[in-house]
Amino acid sequence: MTARGAGSAGTGARSSRARTGSGAAARVGAAERSGAAARVGAAERSGAAARVGAAERSARSSRADVASRQDSDDGGSVPAPAPPGGPGGRRRHLLSIDDLGAEGIATVLRLSDRFVEVARRSIPKVPALRGRTVASVFAESSTRTRLSFETAARRLSADVISFSPAGSSLAKGESLRDTVETVAAMGVDCFVVRHGCAGVPAQVAGWTGASVVNAGDGWHEHPTQALLDCATIRQVLAERDGLAVDDVGVDGFVGLRVAIVGDVAHSRVARSGILALAALGARVTLVAPGSLLPPSLAGWPVEAVTADLDDVLPETDVCYVLRLQTERGAGAFVPSPREYTAGFGLTVRRAALLPDHAMVLHPGPMVRGVEIAAEVADLPRTVVLRQVANGVAVRMAVLFLLLGAEEVTGDA
Repeated sequence: MTARGAGSAGTGARSSRARTGSGAAARVGAAERSGAAARVGAAERSGAAARVGAAERSARSSRADVASRQDSDDGGSVPAPAPPGGPGGRRRHLLSIDDLGAEGIATVLRLSDRFVEVARRSIPKVPALRGRTVASVFAESSTRTRLSFETAARRLSADVISFSPAGSSLAKGESLRDTVETVAAMGVDCFVVRHGCAGVPAQVAGWTGASVVNAGDGWHEHPTQALLDCATIRQVLAERDGLAVDDVGVDGFVGLRVAIVGDVAHSRVARSGILALAALGARVTLVAPGSLLPPSLAGWPVEAVTADLDDVLPETDVCYVLRLQTERGAGAFVPSPREYTAGFGLTVRRAALLPDHAMVLHPGPMVRGVEIAAEVADLPRTVVLRQVANGVAVRMAVLFLLLGAEEVTGDA
């Protein structure tokens, strides 16, 4: 780019930032006008290469400025945190909770608190990912996770491509790789992938240059479910102690007694949840029949394993109930649903054994009358719907950190 073109682009970006102080609507409009002016000016004064470069830099500057300074209705703002990969770095994928570690989990939770505030606005939307495209690729049935990710992307002003195998070229014999590469060629910045086979999101990450988020792969992991569960636990702990969520941080997880009950062997939720909770200092106990435990628990950061649910419940702070995964063969590992309920269902009698402060979580979908009684599912201590609500904010945080944090931290 010529010095004259670069100076014009820089002037346009500074003008955009200067105009952001006069209200949310004015800032967004100013950023758009400034970005357009910079792009047109650079295009007129430079060759083809300079035009493309100026347009890309102007767009990034506008997104970063608006995202980092957009005021909420009560005067708050969407923060501009360093990405969980560390200062100056940017994480490209979220395939496992191990990709984050304790520090990265804490970063996601802090940022999700701010996006919870965004959800309370009359127009719950920020322009942080304007111009980005997120592809939702779900090869398994999903309600909560799929809608949650798509809602999160739209609230960040990203464009969303929704894809499912039924009716796609996969049904005609096209390979998953060719399908993914075809979608990527449309200009996708991030793939959100769910698949019945473990490792598919990691494969997709190797096939494209886009960021990839694991939305659940086989029995392997479901990292954003673990993050939203931690966000929900943190909220409840703060309310119990009469504190703001920011004041709780992640210290409240240290020593927290968590019982994960049910079909651990077939649960990707359990694997990610155990990794996240243990990383934050919680003490995790698994409660399940031997037939629903993995062949080996070597390396799993759990404190105890037992088949006696009644013995564990009185000393439990968080009771996390898992669904019996019959679609993955779990039904063949128990004599009958009725017998499973008798030994491991959270019945009304068993719920009464929990301490008054204990909370009950479930990743959904719940099968009332099997792993959890209908009456227990409707108790105030059962925070399933809060988990769903927090899922949108947590996934907004994940997408922002993957796709938006580099520009924001670079401009801050």
